Amino acid sequence: MQNTKVCPKCGSKDIVVVPGTIGWPGSGNYIQLRPSFVFKAVKVTRYLCCDCGFIEEWVDDLEDRVKIKNKYGGG
Repeated sequence: MQNTKVCPKCGSKDIVVVPGTIGWPGSGNYIQLRPSFVFKAVKVTRYLCCDCGFIEEWVDDLEDRVKIKNKYGGG
């Protein structure tokens, strides 16, 4: 949906983009990188089909994806 703006499940074009946010732990849509006094996280953007409810989540920024790979590994 990020690239096509069309739902892969039902074909709808009624797509809403919900930007990722970083708030206090437990709020927002993010992936936590460092649980410490200094909160580090990357934002996760959601793409929602308003017709069928299907959701995709994307980490849009390449540097953020590299940070996640470095933290959690990659295979």
